Amino acid sequence: MLTATGILTQADGEAIQAGLDAIETEIEAGTFPFSVELEDIHLNIEARLTERIGDAGMRLHTGRSRNDQVATDFRLWVRGALSQAHEALSGLMRVLVVQANCHGDAIMPGFTHLQTAQPITLGHHLLAYVEMFERDRIRLVAASSHLNESPLGSAALAGTPFPIDREKTAQSLGFDRPMANSIDGVASRDFAMEALNCLAISGVHLSRLAEEVVLWTSPQFGFAQLSDAWSTGSSIMPQKRNPDAAELIRAKVARIASNAHCLMMIVKALPLAYAKDLQEDKALTFEAFEAYLLCVGAMAGMMGTIVFNRPAMRKAATFGYSTATDLADWLVQNLNMPFREAHHVTGAVVKAAEAAGIGELREVPLTTFQAIEPRITMEAIALLSVEASVASRTSYGGTAPVRVKEQVARWCQSLTMNTK
Repeated sequence: MLTATGILTQADGEAIQAGLDAIETEIEAGTFPFSVELEDIHLNIEARLTERIGDAGMRLHTGRSRNDQVATDFRLWVRGALSQAHEALSGLMRVLVVQANCHGDAIMPGFTHLQTAQPITLGHHLLAYVEMFERDRIRLVAASSHLNESPLGSAALAGTPFPIDREKTAQSLGFDRPMANSIDGVASRDFAMEALNCLAISGVHLSRLAEEVVLWTSPQFGFAQLSDAWSTGSSIMPQKRNPDAAELIRAKVARIASNAHCLMMIVKALPLAYAKDLQEDKALTFEAFEAYLLCVGAMAGMMGTIVFNRPAMRKAATFGYSTATDLADWLVQNLNMPFREAHHVTGAVVKAAEAAGIGELREVPLTTFQAIEPRITMEAIALLSVEASVASRTSYGGTAPVRVKEQVARWCQSLTMNTK
């Protein structure tokens, strides 16, 4: 650009480009002679360039500042990292869709307050995370779009008197446009804050799934078992299989969220334009992305190899009179009973079952039902199995296997995958 605008001669421009290419080769080969006396990467490169090509090397810095160079480089790095995060998250989503397809009819308990609420299907449960991660992907794309303006040409903060072509450099670097305000160009780090907050939100979703893996693989639940690759043994208790990867995801997500908050706290106290505090933005951002990609990869590995115990899940789904709502729904639909009254009748049936020591409503004698509500028939009792319960939840977004199958097909198309 400097050559095209006549700011540099063609000869100087070609010499600088050739020298920079050679320096890149040195850096990649590990032979570049770095010197701490030269303060930073910029001055090291400029000194080496001058050493290689002479006075033309001293023209490298024409029309720019370290401030706008760093701001530009950082945006390019974050843009690439967001793309990596999006790709990794897509991979995890595919793993979950495959598992949902395999277990679209596997019955498990659905919980509220971690108490058994209603029977659901495992496929439906796993697809809930796919929906969350899809929103996370949308946020990552939005963050990438928001940052895609070029600060290059802002110089230190006020712009430059040289007749530079900022549109050309923006286009060359894949930006949509140059930033319209030079102070904003060097001073703003909201793009990094937005990126880290996207990671923090997605990390919360990862942590929730990790917590469920910890619960599901405990003997008390017994819903699933992790492979040896994603669990470790105890140093003293040979029978144990610890879900270490899931536990570390929970911890690392706390670090990601902390980094997001820390970056905001650094920027919040800075007057415009640049201050040395902003050097801390890179370490926080690099660490957060590294941890996030590690967590996503670990979760994909765990969920791709986890083995679910369908009989144990089904048995747990029968606990706590989980089909009680199905009885209330039957009373409303077939006896035209107001739901609040149906709720009261069903509660009375549950109390009678508890008093008689009967664990499932479908095992309660018809005479007991009819003593509470004479119009209840065997038709109602037949609907109180966990299989009948999940099959009846056919509303859009419901847990019925037929709906899970539809959603799996939708996600297969969206993620361009084949589960057959």
